[in-house]
Amino acid sequence: MTAADRAAEPAAPASGSTAGTGASAAGAPRARLGAVGLVLGSAFSLQFGSAVAALLFPRAGALGVVALRLIFSAVLLLALFRPRLRGYTRADWLAVAGLGVALGTMNSLFYQAIDRIPLGAAVTFELLGPLVLSVIASRRLISLAWAALAAVGVHLLAAGDFGRLNVGGVAFALAAGAMWVAYILFNARTGARFPKVDGLALAMGIGALVSAPLGVISAGTALLDPVTLGLGAAVAVLSSGLPYTLEMLALRRLPAATFAVLMSLMPVAATTAGFLVLGQHLGPAQLLAIALVVAASMGAVRTSRG
Repeated sequence: MTAADRAAEPAAPASGSTAGTGASAAGAPRARLGAVGLVLGSAFSLQFGSAVAALLFPRAGALGVVALRLIFSAVLLLALFRPRLRGYTRADWLAVAGLGVALGTMNSLFYQAIDRIPLGAAVTFELLGPLVLSVIASRRLISLAWAALAAVGVHLLAAGDFGRLNVGGVAFALAAGAMWVAYILFNARTGARFPKVDGLALAMGIGALVSAPLGVISAGTALLDPVTLGLGAAVAVLSSGLPYTLEMLALRRLPAATFAVLMSLMPVAATTAGFLVLGQHLGPAQLLAIALVVAASMGAVRTSRG
């Protein structure tokens, strides 16, 4: 049992005393608060990794950076978790292959988006994919209110002068959101068929194979530059290794529904990273637009799980 497992377990009550129960009750809120911090840390790590990736675009291009990120991430996850390759059915491999293709395509589309529009805007548009999925899954009238709130946010974001949003960038972000839905669906299937994170590690390898040819064609020998390789490895750690580790630890202490709501804060993390790393400034209207989409996503997630 790891230290994280032990921290998640409540203390056993002392015989004939309520002291142990009180310690457990007092420790539970602290454990949950710590788990919330882990989720937020994961979100900020992922988005700061995306910001660092954007800095690499002049060196290797968006497709080249995607290839580096997924290759290094695959090597990291496969080395850490060493998933077994035997004993799986054809349906199992189809699920993990679908997840890998979704991962590779989603990241390629998203990096194309942040090459054209600010990071905060890209993540906000991308979030619409899971939001639509939550609204459809809910089948409740109130879900239409969340959809309308998101529509107002998107209108404000698109109508404002947010760097005069590039139409192609918005299209890439929306397409990435659609692939995020595919990622969610295939992730659920893969998680049910593979133990621990074996399926994710294998899928990351497949995603790397999907993105590598495009990266090589796009960037060529620029991918072999030592500085580019080093920064690509840093992006992989920030965008994959660290977030996945923090999320695994958080999910041991938080209900899945709470975790999903917290992940809706991704646009806030992205906006912060874009401002601090890339110098992307936002006006009041754009900040309000992002806040509306975040609120709609949180409401839709809570409604779909209510």
